[in-house]
Amino acid sequence: MSSVRSAPAPAKRTSPPPGPGSLTKTQRRLGRDWRLAALFLAPTALLVGGLVLVPIARSIITSTTERHGQESVFVGLGNYFALAGDQQFHTGVVNSFVFTAYAEVFKVVLGLAAALLLHQQRRGRAVLAGLLLVPWVVPTVVTAFSWRALLDPIFGSVNTLLTSSGIGPLLADLHLVDSWPAGWLSDPSLAMPSVILVNVWKGVPFFTVCFLAGLKAIPADLYEAATIDGASSLQRFVNVTLPGLRHVITVTVTLSSIWTFNNFDLIWLLTQGGPGDVTAPYVLVAYSKAILQLQYGAGAAVTLVMLPVIGALVFVLVRLLRQDAGTPLPPRTRTGRWLSSMQQAGTARKALPWVIAAVGTALLAWASPQIFWKAAVVLAVILLIAAAVGRLVSALKSSGGRRASSLVSGVGRGVALAGLLAFVLGPLYWIAVTAFKSENQVVMRDHDLWPTPWTLEQFGALFSNQPFGRWYLNTLLVSAASTTVALICAALAGYALARLRFRGAQGFTVTVLLTYVMPGALLFIPLYQMLIGVRLTDSLWSLVVTYPTFTLPFATWLLVGYFSSIPVELEEAALVDGCTRLQAFGRVVLPLAKPGLLAVALFTLTNAWNEFLFAFVFITKDEYKTLPVGMQSMIAGDVVPQGQLAAASLLVSIPVVIMYAFGQRFLTEGLTAGAVKG
Repeated sequence: MSSVRSAPAPAKRTSPPPGPGSLTKTQRRLGRDWRLAALFLAPTALLVGGLVLVPIARSIITSTTERHGQESVFVGLGNYFALAGDQQFHTGVVNSFVFTAYAEVFKVVLGLAAALLLHQQRRGRAVLAGLLLVPWVVPTVVTAFSWRALLDPIFGSVNTLLTSSGIGPLLADLHLVDSWPAGWLSDPSLAMPSVILVNVWKGVPFFTVCFLAGLKAIPADLYEAATIDGASSLQRFVNVTLPGLRHVITVTVTLSSIWTFNNFDLIWLLTQGGPGDVTAPYVLVAYSKAILQLQYGAGAAVTLVMLPVIGALVFVLVRLLRQDAGTPLPPRTRTGRWLSSMQQAGTARKALPWVIAAVGTALLAWASPQIFWKAAVVLAVILLIAAAVGRLVSALKSSGGRRASSLVSGVGRGVALAGLLAFVLGPLYWIAVTAFKSENQVVMRDHDLWPTPWTLEQFGALFSNQPFGRWYLNTLLVSAASTTVALICAALAGYALARLRFRGAQGFTVTVLLTYVMPGALLFIPLYQMLIGVRLTDSLWSLVVTYPTFTLPFATWLLVGYFSSIPVELEEAALVDGCTRLQAFGRVVLPLAKPGLLAVALFTLTNAWNEFLFAFVFITKDEYKTLPVGMQSMIAGDVVPQGQLAAASLLVSIPVVIMYAFGQRFLTEGLTAGAVKG
């Protein structure tokens, strides 16, 4: 989270400050380096302006029109007024709110629990963290197909395992499911909880990594002070851990809420909004109106009417990123006074979160009463188990049984980690073994958890029955091209924002962040219209041109932080030796920024590799499809080639996992490895 916690501070001057008389009138007005800044920022400004700002403005205009045949007629605010009585839109908004709220609650709880477990783990922490990160790394299309197969009411392993263990019938007896075996994605009462479960599975690793970084930043002496003052483990958690993580939690939840609220690909790949409309988010409603019904104005109105919600979240995020990492925790005072000082310092800050939580809980209870009590039961069980183990450990410690308390704590932590790893790696294990099963074994479900015998039959069928090789090549070309564009433009813009002195640098930085968190749901309709106008639909160029909308802003923001961390003295030495600013940038800064450039290439490449919405909307011909869209097209009605999809999922995931495993070695290197000695 360090790369997005706050806007980078302006860099030190790379030369002695010139006197007022040495600057021209234009330089005094626009900044000393405005010419070079304009050159460096031009590519990013053109792409961001042409692919984000202009489409948003065009979307606003489109939302005031209505299509009549081949012509568009101005209707003013008619499309917005029509949404007031549109039941499909109302359902989509409620679904998006319910989906986001429950997913964020469980991601915070499970992510915090996983981070605490890993933080206390002394051996193998890096390996465990790497394993937990895999669900976040694998493409969304792989996530969706693996869980669709696992949750299948007839062939899925979830019902089989729950039945054999007796948990499934117990769930039915407790009325957590209406009947058994359960139709997880086809039952209207279970479809939304199932989709939320999959989103939580994919999102928990991101929360875990962020919270783990936050835990490492909390000073250890605060815990020592609390222990000396007699604080229990629960009191230490409430008064030390949570205040220390307040900023990280808020930023992480805000970012994740923006992504989750605008989620399209996961829900579409799992249920396509069904059964009925019980899982259809507002983004799917916009897609249906604009792309399927060709009512661009109505579709644009759906996305724009949600803009205030996204705007509020973005406003909170920008405020958080521009401030410090939160108010520092007060130091320990005198023995016995520590807890009271902590409680007094946090009284004012505790009121607002409780009010927000109460309002959100009431809205959830009203919007989804069937899901609300089930989620409350699950959360209560998780919290009661954690509280019981913590109370037992504290009781053993207070009674002098340190050895017994350590044993109970170790066993509890081991069981929790084992359960967490089973939850995280179970779907991925299913993909791996199913890819090497024969078709007969897949259909007959013989030795469901182990290939008997191991065979490459599914891989052969995948390449012979589907244009999988072509999809793979398309994805490679698009990902490589869009990554190259993002890397070049972001390197120039990031350096200008981190080092050069010019008017408007802060505003440009904030604009970059705003465009990064701007959802694709707001852009795909105007971008689709623009591509039709220039006849770029059904071509790989349509993806190469539009992918910078989500890769370039993030790449620029990340590199601003990397460039700011490089000692400015290195550039000063190069300038003194006769280098120009451009030469210092190329010969000094870029070589030292290799870890940052690698991080940018890694993130942009995987984002382009996994992207679904734009490829799904802009491409319809098989020869131009990318892997996510091509794999989705392999399903014809109720015919799901599970073996071939598992083989495809394995081939899609392996490059991404290898890239992350390879890149992590370099990401840990210091950015100033060649810094000045002494």
